[in-house]
Amino acid sequence: MKYFACAQCKNQVFFEHSICEHCQITLGYAAVEKEVGSFEKTSDQLWTALNPNFQITSFKPCYNYLHYQSCNWVIPADSEQMYCESCQLTHIIPDLSIPQNIIYWARLEKAKRRFLYLAQRMNMMPRPKRHDQDVYGLRFNFLMPVDGQPVMTGHTSGLITLNASEADVVHRETTRESMGENYRTLLGHFRHESGHYYFDVMQYLHPELLEEFRLYFGDERQDYSAALNRHYEQGPPHNWQDNFISSYATAHPWEDWAETWAHYLHMMETLETAYYATLRVEGNGSTLKPMAFKESPIGGQDFEHILENWITLTFNLNALNRSMGLEDAYPFKLPETVKDKLRFIHRHVLEKAFSSRETLSTSLSVQS
Repeated sequence: MKYFACAQCKNQVFFEHSICEHCQITLGYAAVEKEVGSFEKTSDQLWTALNPNFQITSFKPCYNYLHYQSCNWVIPADSEQMYCESCQLTHIIPDLSIPQNIIYWARLEKAKRRFLYLAQRMNMMPRPKRHDQDVYGLRFNFLMPVDGQPVMTGHTSGLITLNASEADVVHRETTRESMGENYRTLLGHFRHESGHYYFDVMQYLHPELLEEFRLYFGDERQDYSAALNRHYEQGPPHNWQDNFISSYATAHPWEDWAETWAHYLHMMETLETAYYATLRVEGNGSTLKPMAFKESPIGGQDFEHILENWITLTFNLNALNRSMGLEDAYPFKLPETVKDKLRFIHRHVLEKAFSSRETLSTSLSVQS
């Protein structure tokens, strides 16, 4: 992620901030400018941007920013929309008459906004579904289990459903332990499920890529339900680490794709953050090469250099975490077969296989 600064006092601010901690000016992310702005409030519905580089100067806060403080995005003041580009994608939310649900919902939206920021940086910002049969739009349902009815996190035809209980840290950690996972986060859920969405977009827009996809991930036409049942009954194959990023990736080519896609997004945002921080890490002279950036990793042409930087960065991130008595920040390994899958994703992201002017990039002002 890029680094942002307050337009009034020049203090560094985070993407999630709604107030500058140094000068107390109001902040908000303006998706139309791809920037965190600093704003003077003329009224509740009219905020003036102080950023001199903004093309638009008059904004209003998202409805969920103004009324629930569960959002920190702003939209042009003359927009007919009351919700920002992120909140427009949310279709169903938990019952907000239950106070705890407001907290869970806010955590889900926070993770979604970070996922969408990267999607925007990669020119793959989704738009809301116009109707149930719209194969290119996307919507989110955040559901709480009720009356003993479980909620299954997953994706179907441009609809991503998340169990809002995942926003409960204790629930999520308990689930992670019971399922033997070494990584489980809200952001990870968004990135994984988005992989299923973008796979559908890829096969609609570029069916010619499926043959190459099957070389790396396998034939996705095999029975999905049977594959999942087999995975949960028998577990992953022996030595799965030689070919897959996670044990769950072994269940079916769709899951291998989604898990690898999520890791590609992890790589892009973390490396971009390091790039904007101008971090440099010396290698050890043998297995770890120096981490030095010659270009932004997003849209970078030299993916082998990106992989080298990632390996050096994650080794040192893990070493720093261990120094603090924490678990590894990146508890994964990248065998060569997984690198080939990542190369496939990067190659076709560069070729804009997952977006088109008429589909994903359509203005988000369209009603869902």
